[in-house]
Amino acid sequence: MEMERAVEFPHTNMDRRPRKRQRLGWDVVPQAPKAQVGLFYGQDIGNLNGFTSKAPSDNTSSLFVKGVARNGSPPWRPDDKDGHFMFAVGDNLTSRYKIMSKMGEGTFGQVLECWDKERREMVAIKIVRGIKKYREAAMIEVDVLQQLGKNDIGGNRCVQIRNWFDYRNHICIVFEKLGPSLYDFLRKNNYRSFPIDLVREIGRQLLDCVAFMHDLRLIHTDLKPENILLVSPEYVKIPDYKGSSRSPIDSSYCKRIPKSSAIKVIDFGSTTYDRQNQTYIVSTRHYRAPEVILGLGWSFPCDIWSVGCILVELCSGEALFQTHENLEHLAMMERVLGPMPQHMLKRVDRHGEKYVRKSRLDWPDGAASRDSIKAVLKLPRLQNLIMQHVDHSAGDFIHLLQGLLRYDPSERLTAREALRHPFFTGDNLRR
Repeated sequence: MEMERAVEFPHTNMDRRPRKRQRLGWDVVPQAPKAQVGLFYGQDIGNLNGFTSKAPSDNTSSLFVKGVARNGSPPWRPDDKDGHFMFAVGDNLTSRYKIMSKMGEGTFGQVLECWDKERREMVAIKIVRGIKKYREAAMIEVDVLQQLGKNDIGGNRCVQIRNWFDYRNHICIVFEKLGPSLYDFLRKNNYRSFPIDLVREIGRQLLDCVAFMHDLRLIHTDLKPENILLVSPEYVKIPDYKGSSRSPIDSSYCKRIPKSSAIKVIDFGSTTYDRQNQTYIVSTRHYRAPEVILGLGWSFPCDIWSVGCILVELCSGEALFQTHENLEHLAMMERVLGPMPQHMLKRVDRHGEKYVRKSRLDWPDGAASRDSIKAVLKLPRLQNLIMQHVDHSAGDFIHLLQGLLRYDPSERLTAREALRHPFFTGDNLRR
């Protein structure tokens, strides 16, 4: 097999999935933003245990020589209109870090690839928007990361925080640099599915991380392929004959498989401790549990539902529930998994009652359009979907998914129970 480093995929215009959500991955093709020169409020700081908001004094300009600060920092620049940090590739981020490229962007801010001059290694730095609510959320994330790091002996489950500091009114969190997200690997691989043995290895690690977090009474609430990173960017190429009569030397009919199955979970900005009566909306749409949509309250099992959706996506190459509307989403669940239990539909809150009529889902009568009805009807049952992609272990995998995707969160498998499932422990492994 050919081995190479997954630096750049040659395919273009491959994102054919109807996903409209904002990308939050860390591994978008780097784009150098245009530098904007101006005055910025804040102060360069190294390691801090608190916040600062000291504005520059009137003689700030005396700190600069030919547009560059004497301490190596770039000129002051204003944030953009949304509070995002403005920078130029090659800028210093404090005297310790040098900005090499932009890796990704999301509602929280941006992630930059930087050279750590002290440790002499590349790192990923999450620069949070300079807005109060995002700064406060970032400090909660720092607290969670530090707790996870303290308890994750060996650091093999969650991305490791290296450092954090407050720079020009932006909380900056320094992470180890990892490989691409599972979503980006799928996307750049033209959404070709992963082999079932690789799905098994990734699933075992993901559930181990979830079990670890749940033992600490923490709920991630935003598990998705974008928030699961391969540790290494390297991959191998293998022929992909499925659906093709062309020659295997045609690179379009080769697919990439990660050289290592090692993964780490990232993005703990939405992580919360378990509390009573949590009913606000969590999770990215495609991975959102039914109890969240129906307003029934949620807890640890919402993470388990997300894991089930992720494993189906890795196996098939496509998101299980490709929708952007609640009633259609619930109808898709019933199409794939069967009818929802009436005791859940009877308990819906005022936000969810519009999706239910006479203790049944108001479908198709409540459908927004004929196209919506067609989108639901074209979905296969879970068993049929898996059988299309899995040559062996299909029975155990289907049974596992049925446990992860049970409607009633009280009946859903826990992460520890899932890890003891025959799919992970059976004799069919690595045939």
